[in-house]
Amino acid sequence: MTDALLLAIMALSLAGTYLLIKNGFRTPPPLAKDKPAGAGYLPAQPGAPAEHWTDGGRFLTEVVAESRYQATVRELAGEHGEANADTRLQAVLAVDPHNPYDDRPVAVFVAGRMTGYLSPKDAEAFRTLQARKEIAGQPVSCDAAVRGGAIWQGKRLEYAVWLDLEPAR
Repeated sequence: MTDALLLAIMALSLAGTYLLIKNGFRTPPPLAKDKPAGAGYLPAQPGAPAEHWTDGGRFLTEVVAESRYQATVRELAGEHGEANADTRLQAVLAVDPHNPYDDRPVAVFVAGRMTGYLSPKDAEAFRTLQARKEIAGQPVSCDAAVRGGAIWQGKRLEYAVWLDLEPAR
């Protein structure tokens, strides 16, 4: 009985291998047409801010996905030698309804240049506050701090953008 079972398993394995070799491996499905391949998407520049928000200079909200914009953030940090940068600039936050990768993002522009997005939790809090203040969908400004970039063990560390907005709880 065991021998017959082993022979059946071997026969099925050989048949499967034969079909794989004969038909080849399946290729992955093509990308959806509404999602651009690669890093080609860039949100539109926001208009004039409806309001300027502040959290009293605490800078507790970090911009996410800025690794894609690291070269821009490095330029915004300016010259700071081997120490950490702490460059203060103005940011404009704008709801990005056309983003093909996320359905509710809030884009962050610092000194007019795209630097990343709010985290999903912070974006939701941002949208809720916009609705409460009756400025839903309109750009909002706040202060930003570009930090990081110190030299450590012979390499320059990454930069981060922090916003003077109350973080989501």
